[in-house]
Amino acid sequence: MTSSARSTSHWLLHYGLLAFYVAFALFPLYWLLKVSVTPNDLLYSEGIRLWPSRSSLAHYTFVLAHSDFPLFFKNSVIVSGSTAVLVTLIAALSGYAMSRFDFRGKMWLVGLMLITQMFPLVMLVAPIFKLFSPLGLTNSLTGLVIVYTAFNVPFATFLMQSFFDGIPKDLEEAAMIDGASRFRAFRQIILPLTLPGVAATLGFVFTAAWSELLFALMLVSKADASTFPVGLLGFVSKFSVDFGQMMAAGVLALIPACLFFLLIQRYLVQGLTAGAVKG
Repeated sequence: MTSSARSTSHWLLHYGLLAFYVAFALFPLYWLLKVSVTPNDLLYSEGIRLWPSRSSLAHYTFVLAHSDFPLFFKNSVIVSGSTAVLVTLIAALSGYAMSRFDFRGKMWLVGLMLITQMFPLVMLVAPIFKLFSPLGLTNSLTGLVIVYTAFNVPFATFLMQSFFDGIPKDLEEAAMIDGASRFRAFRQIILPLTLPGVAATLGFVFTAAWSELLFALMLVSKADASTFPVGLLGFVSKFSVDFGQMMAAGVLALIPACLFFLLIQRYLVQGLTAGAVKG
C-alpha cells in the first residue's frame, strides 16, 4: 500500500469514527425533538420512524400556555444564574488564596474540601432539610441557591486554583512594586488572564445547578419555587406519561443552557485547552 493510500485510509477512518461519535452523541437530542413534534395519536400507532408522517407544535403550545413550565423555567434561570455567579466569585477569591498564600492548616483545609465531595448527596438531604426548616429556607429559591453554592464551591475552587497556578507570580509582584495593592493587581492583571478559567467555572456550575433534581425535589414542595427538573415529573401521572409534552419541555429547557454556552464559548474553549500545549 502506497503512502498516499495509507494516509487516505487513515483520514477516512479518523473522520468516520468522528462522524459516528457525533451521530451517537446527537441522536438522543434528535429523538427528543422528533417526539416533541409528534401528535399523540401517532406516538404509538406509527411505531419507530425517523420522522413522523405528520408533525405538530401542539405539545409546545400546551407546555407554554397551559402548564406551569414557564414558572419552573424562570425559577431555574434564577437559581442557576445566581449559583453560577456566586460560586465563581467565591472560587476566584479562594482559588487565588490557595494558589498564592501558604498558611497554617492549608493542607487540612484542602483535605476537608475533598472530604465534602465524598459524601453521597442523598445522605445529606435529611440533615439539610432539618437545618433549613426552622430558618424558613425550604420551599424557597434562596435555600436552593445556598445548597448548590455550598456543594459546588470546593470543586470550583480547585478548578480556579489550577488556572492561577499557571500564571507567574512575577506579574502581580511587578504591579505591587509599581504601587498597586494586591487586590488591584488581582483585579486588573491576574483576573483578566484567567477569563478562560472563569468561563469554564461558570459553565460547569451553571450546568450542575440547571440539571440538579435531588435537592430541588426534596427541599421544595410548592410549585411556585420548583425548578424545571421537578416540573418535568409533572408530566408523569400514575397510569400514563405524556411523552410529547415532556419532550417539548425538555427541548425548551435546552435553550438557556445552549445560549449560555454560546456566550462563553470563546473563553470556554481556551479554558478547556489551557495547559494542553507547552510553549
